[in-house]
Amino acid sequence: MKQKKLVNYSKYGYIFAIPFILAFAIFTLYPVCYTLLIGFTNHEGAVPPKLAFLKDPLENFKYLFQKRPSGQMSYFLLGLITTARIWVINFIPQLGLALLLSAWFTDNRVKVKGQGFYKVVFYLPNMITAATCAILFRALFSYPIGPVNDILKTLHLVKEPFFFLNKKTPTRAIVEFIQCWQWYGSTMITLIAAVIGINPEIFEAAEIDGANRIQKFWKITIPCIRPVMLFTLVTSLIGGLSMFDIPMLLAQGGPDNATQTVAIYIYNQSFRKPYKYNRSAAASIILFIIIVTCSAILFYLMRDKEAAKLEKMKKAEMKRNRLQARGA
Repeated sequence: MKQKKLVNYSKYGYIFAIPFILAFAIFTLYPVCYTLLIGFTNHEGAVPPKLAFLKDPLENFKYLFQKRPSGQMSYFLLGLITTARIWVINFIPQLGLALLLSAWFTDNRVKVKGQGFYKVVFYLPNMITAATCAILFRALFSYPIGPVNDILKTLHLVKEPFFFLNKKTPTRAIVEFIQCWQWYGSTMITLIAAVIGINPEIFEAAEIDGANRIQKFWKITIPCIRPVMLFTLVTSLIGGLSMFDIPMLLAQGGPDNATQTVAIYIYNQSFRKPYKYNRSAAASIILFIIIVTCSAILFYLMRDKEAAKLEKMKKAEMKRNRLQARGA
């Protein structure tokens, strides 16, 4: 009998992957590579000149840190500080609230009725797009007629309408609140999944030893969900440093650059006169370096020190054994 010829199906996998590879190469890989290139060139203006590298390759990068004619810090540095401030102020309460809710939902002693409903309600803001949130809050805090101003006047808290989006502090506070409100639900769901994955026997052993809820939370829950916490921190860092939609659509980076993030600065340099594409590319490169550096620092700080120590001891032992083998 003739043996049946085996069919190799692996080629079909490569064929199905071709559309993704093409889309990735055209819409992601090429723009990234092109951005890295034009950061060192003279590429600017509505009709860019012939692409040429600058005599000083770091000229565009140096410009980003030069002080303004008035002696104030550059718009790029100002945007970087604003971005970091908004991210830190919104992320700390976001993470704290998510941790408290995750501890509440996963506590066996506290049997919350309708947990599914509460989880949906808390997660719901994350399902709304950032652009929609920005437009919604812009309408809520509009001037002179808006829901918030109407409520304040009805309660006799203000005599005249307050222009929230024309003041630095209120505008920043609104942006920070939106960021926290929109993302705490997603962080909560991620942390709940991490806590549920912890072996229940660890908590039972701790209870037998007399540990209370706070001790179990800090001594067991937090160390056990460290990898997920690291994931949350890094993803929030990336999203926070590239923040664009909410401050742009809410106040267009204003008032007086109070909410101008680095992403808005890059947008303004690229798509508003005089169209400094090379400077926006340089700013993008610096932002990428900052994100990578901060992520690396987070990975280092939140590493498992005991596992790292054991790995180091293992490598030292292997090295010692190799040296002994060579000596023999």
